[in-house]
Amino acid sequence: PALTLPLLLPRRPASSGTAAATGSPQAPGAVVRIPWALRLRLQRGAQRRQRRQGEAAAPRPGKLLLRSRRPELSQPRWQTVGRWEQPPLVSAGWKHRKAYGDYFQLEPSQEAAPALQAPPAEAGRGPTFAELGLQPALLAGLERLSIGRPTAVQRLAIPALRRGRSALCAAETGSGKTLAYLLPLLERLLGSPEAPAEAAGPAAPRGLVVLPSRELAAQVGAVAAALCAPAGLAVRGLTGGGAAGGLRRQLRAPPPGPAVLLGTPGALREALRRRFLALERLRWMVLDEADSLMDESFTELLEEILAHAPLAAGSPGPAGPEEERTQVVVVGATFPAGLSETLAKFTDVGRFVTLGTQSLHRLPPHVQQKFVRLKGRDKLPELLQLLKERPSSGGAVLIFCNSASTVNWLGYILDDHKIKHLRLQGQMSAAARAGIFASFQKGDVSVLVCTDLASRGLDTSSVQLVVNYDFPDTLQDYLHRAGRVGRVGSKAPGAVVSFVTHRWDVDLVRKIETAARKRTGLPGMDSSINKPSPTGG
Repeated sequence: PALTLPLLLPRRPASSGTAAATGSPQAPGAVVRIPWALRLRLQRGAQRRQRRQGEAAAPRPGKLLLRSRRPELSQPRWQTVGRWEQPPLVSAGWKHRKAYGDYFQLEPSQEAAPALQAPPAEAGRGPTFAELGLQPALLAGLERLSIGRPTAVQRLAIPALRRGRSALCAAETGSGKTLAYLLPLLERLLGSPEAPAEAAGPAAPRGLVVLPSRELAAQVGAVAAALCAPAGLAVRGLTGGGAAGGLRRQLRAPPPGPAVLLGTPGALREALRRRFLALERLRWMVLDEADSLMDESFTELLEEILAHAPLAAGSPGPAGPEEERTQVVVVGATFPAGLSETLAKFTDVGRFVTLGTQSLHRLPPHVQQKFVRLKGRDKLPELLQLLKERPSSGGAVLIFCNSASTVNWLGYILDDHKIKHLRLQGQMSAAARAGIFASFQKGDVSVLVCTDLASRGLDTSSVQLVVNYDFPDTLQDYLHRAGRVGRVGSKAPGAVVSFVTHRWDVDLVRKIETAARKRTGLPGMDSSINKPSPTGG
């Protein structure tokens, strides 16, 4: 609307003293006239100000990067935020009790996972596995697994690891890291065949993969077995939880003399102590999911395993003093601070090469992520509504809790509501855990209530919804949980819904929202080993 001004404005009456001094008494109700040109300029200026305010209030139309319950805080994709700029946050006021019920949602900005995108410099979809120089036996194994083209981390890691370098392989979750290290390392075994160790003595594998959980060991073991079958290499898994005789039976199961061994830290240490296992012939060792292996519960076990391997700078290689030392590959999405100190006790970390992808430590851009501020008592009704409204064809669901007791309690509630589900947490016995995740992967049950035990490395390509019933304790845990959807091989990108209840949860959400608005990686993460000083510090 145009600004309307009166033609005549009342004139301010003069004081009686002034009127007496000038000799002209002031008539009541006197007015002054505003020239029409000035009046027109004022009207046009007011119209321009109103137009600018309207443009600021209503964002330019287009797809959104962040959708808020309050439209003025939504951010379109075209809008950029400077590196040093502090954007307005939806979660800025979430520590106040009036924020309950508020939410925001990160919208997908691309369709395919970053791991499947070929680099711009390469025509088409990037090189094939055959063009990377892999042997026909391994290509036949890939065909059995129905795997076509390499992902970004595989294109990066396979050439480097084939050259025998020890390395840190860092890539986002669900990007195909397992094949990135298995293919080149198995290629090295095929290139230097050796006679199997004597059946009567301890098992002496030439390749060792250390994994934090029996579920992950079984999953990686299945992939390794499919790759090794055409090549005639024997693969064996070693997990604990039973009597010592069970370890011996696992190692001596036919065929004898496994070339590749996959095991958990506790089972490997026990087998080494009882001399069921020897590592003198070891050509390479992989530490998979390094951030989990460096947990306090595993550190002592891992150091004892490393002490048995020929890793030291002065030690001879598996075939004698003239051969290179054992190749060490550390794999993960994040690396803990104490990793360099632990490895430096046994090998020269200065010789490690770092292999990392561009999407490392970034929020998955192809996955919808919703954050809801709730009271603790409102989480259960919200979860039940999510599960009951979800269509039967909507894929599998992972529900994450921060403790085993919450997993058990929530399981009882779901039982009462006749919602079929499975539970997985670390306090279960080995017998109870056996087969639970395999049954979930097969699709026998579509809902799994679990702790972070299921957030590391496990293949969850059937999952299309992740619910953080308890918000994760760290940003690393959030990335691993969100990485359970939108994986390489998933039929749909999926979605993540997070319930934010505690004040300390809000601090993490603010960091996530800031990183999303600025399109940067999450803060406080390191993907490289800090090289120790020459003095050995």
